[in-house]
Amino acid sequence: MTILDEIVAQKRLEVEQRKAETPTSVLEQMPDFKRPVLSARDAVQDFNSTGIIAEFKRKSPSKGLINGTADVAETTRGYVRAGAAVLSVLTDEPFFGGTPADLQAARLANPGTPILRKDFVIDQYQLLEAKAWGADLVLLIAACLSSEEIKLLSEQAQDLGLQVLLEVHDADELDRSLSASVDLVGVNNRNLHTFETRIETSLELVERIPDSFAKITESGLHDAKTMQTLFRGGFDGFLIGEAFMKAQDPAAALAALVAHYKQLTTVPI
Repeated sequence: MTILDEIVAQKRLEVEQRKAETPTSVLEQMPDFKRPVLSARDAVQDFNSTGIIAEFKRKSPSKGLINGTADVAETTRGYVRAGAAVLSVLTDEPFFGGTPADLQAARLANPGTPILRKDFVIDQYQLLEAKAWGADLVLLIAACLSSEEIKLLSEQAQDLGLQVLLEVHDADELDRSLSASVDLVGVNNRNLHTFETRIETSLELVERIPDSFAKITESGLHDAKTMQTLFRGGFDGFLIGEAFMKAQDPAAALAALVAHYKQLTTVPI
């Protein structure tokens, strides 16, 4: 059993437990369920945008504890001040140390910024949770969903007004998973089996992604030159978490990266 298999198996148990504890009728009555959704796609593709989706993540299965002391509200506010176009907040607790309260705190602290609920979505119930907790965007990971599940879940998300970030790791996942109800396509540079990261994965797949989708590159992004290479390759945005969260001041790390990136992009090609 791979770590992804283990996560998904745990997630199925977790979702069934939460369904029993909190009926959908309760989720639908939560204040943020009726909140107008913000467009992450527009935020990433805006001409003046950095394109950065800045992530709040305490730990991961591959890295262990990354940052056990950062405050979610303070960190995400700092991200936005530093230039983040979109926020990503982990809500998986067993493997990533996230909670629904983290997403809710980020929403309260950043009312005008789109937020991704970063989790392993396998059930429509999680879409309702995302909406109720204040998310604007949900993640669908092709590696743990069938083509039919991606189409169904993305259409259900669309019906709720949520946008969808589809994550793929290779050409096969990309080709079988594209759907008109997806808004952004993310290429994860991390190999799920070896955990090795190669930005070449993104560069090899970018031309296979139709321009009707916002194109996001994920994992292994640590410096402005790499971002510049990927931007010139055709990507609209960059999902970055570990590079910020491992710093003593994650927002300051983002600000430094943005400053260097802007400096590079003002230099003629």
